[in-house]
Amino acid sequence: QGPGAAKEIAHAVRRINARKAELGGVDLLIVGRGGGSLEDLWAFNEEVVARAIHASRIPVISAVGHEVDVTIADLVADLRAATPTAAAELAVPVLDEILADLTAQTERLTRGVFANLTLLRQRFAGLTQRSLFREPLRLVHRRGQLVDEIEHGMQSAWFDRLSAARRTLDQREAIVRRIAPHTYLLQQSLRLRDIEHRLRIAITRRAQASDRALDRIAQRIDRISPEKLFILLSDRLAQRTQALHTGIQHSIALSLRDVRRKEEVLAAMSYKSVLGRGFSITRTKKGRTVVRSLRQLEDGRRVVTQLDDGEFEAQIVNLKQLELFE
Repeated sequence: QGPGAAKEIAHAVRRINARKAELGGVDLLIVGRGGGSLEDLWAFNEEVVARAIHASRIPVISAVGHEVDVTIADLVADLRAATPTAAAELAVPVLDEILADLTAQTERLTRGVFANLTLLRQRFAGLTQRSLFREPLRLVHRRGQLVDEIEHGMQSAWFDRLSAARRTLDQREAIVRRIAPHTYLLQQSLRLRDIEHRLRIAITRRAQASDRALDRIAQRIDRISPEKLFILLSDRLAQRTQALHTGIQHSIALSLRDVRRKEEVLAAMSYKSVLGRGFSITRTKKGRTVVRSLRQLEDGRRVVTQLDDGEFEAQIVNLKQLELFE
């Protein structure tokens, strides 16, 4: 805080981004501080800090002050945490929670697979209950009956026309006899035979067309027979089941890989790894409280210091010993 703090914060963010590879890879930055007054926190409202956080190639969690404190750094960061402690919890989630979430996702995927299979079975059962599959020949019979009705109607119409023509011929017979009976009768006889011949040809052609249409309908019904449709639907069901199974396995593999990576991050951030680099932790013997300030100690107080490979106990002899040599 204070004059120059904003530039130091921005410089630190830029320097860590520049030396990311040198530092062995940095996954996340937490930019923040504890609570304070508005003036104490003002460095995190400066433009230079906002631009440095926004330009950072490393994801940034802003954790400035308490939950009620909001700064410009919070608005430009990738994620805002209410407090520095909350930022640490967001950066390193609890392994049990990750495993529980993975289990929940696996259960949801499994329920989805079974729900999809149930839906497919219901749709297949619905298809098999349709009349087309239960009684496929009924459609053929209905079409055959329709063809018979059309053929009968055509024959009746042509015979009605023929009967009308014969009645007209009978009515005019007397007149024809007076004019040119033999010639007229011969012409009408030939005309009548020609009409009858064309009528028979037309009826035959229409009947043949009806037979061909009936054959095409029968072939279509044969192509969509229940047995073939059942085989097709079974193949599709097997393909979808295999695809869903493969998707679940892939999702589980990705989740397990993420869990292992986070386990490695947890191990790297453990205080024991810090002890392995030559640091130590000193606690009071009574209460095992971590010593963060000389104000917690007094002459004669016994403390326990933890190193990487064990602990040793010591007694405070003279806290002001360094002052004697100044």
